[in-house]
Amino acid sequence: MYGGATEQAIDNIDLKLCCRYIAEAPDDRGAREGHSMRRVPQTHVLAKWNLPYAFTIHPGEDRTFEVKLDVPWNTPVTIGDAKVWLETGLDVAMALDPTDKDILTVRPDPLMDAILSAFESQGLRIRQVECEEVKGFDLPFVQEFEMVPTDGPYHGVWRELEFVAHRDEQALKLWFEVDRTRSGASGMLASLLGSGKLKRELSIPVSSQLEDVGPLVLNYLEQTTAAHES
Repeated sequence: MYGGATEQAIDNIDLKLCCRYIAEAPDDRGAREGHSMRRVPQTHVLAKWNLPYAFTIHPGEDRTFEVKLDVPWNTPVTIGDAKVWLETGLDVAMALDPTDKDILTVRPDPLMDAILSAFESQGLRIRQVECEEVKGFDLPFVQEFEMVPTDGPYHGVWRELEFVAHRDEQALKLWFEVDRTRSGASGMLASLLGSGKLKRELSIPVSSQLEDVGPLVLNYLEQTTAAHES
């Protein structure tokens, strides 16, 4: 922190690691047409930090603070519409805008990266990535990935592949929905997960060899889609 032209009393500094997700709420505007839902953006604080004391910064003074934020599992990967940012707030008397917002990039962990690479090698491309509200998880949302086949073995066979990923200390869990029709999934995929309607579920131990992860997922999808057809 750098001091300006005058001495300034700082009562508090707080940092918040935030992300955006989508919830569904009843749409009163559609009441005349029957039950209707609207998509409502929400902000979730993933982690936060506060300076435990007040201080005064003098003109031209340069002060540095050590900050530690525990970034939780399932912090969204910043692909598509997923947004993660660091919000800094200052409790300063008479300040016009005491907040600052810095957009962050969050990359897939090695397990997720191996899965996405395997899908891309088979001609599947990401069309949309979004965080959607869900109940029963450590965070109020899960991240949904929607992929479409542009070439390769699934082109003309699958309309789209959607999956939800959830990571803990032991495993990465995946729930899949394969759409072979033009209708698509009914509603948000996370709502299907919350109601137990997603039947294709795969758990990958974090101790798995990375070179085995992609073939494991592809083989699982081949087997479950074939079983579903028969």
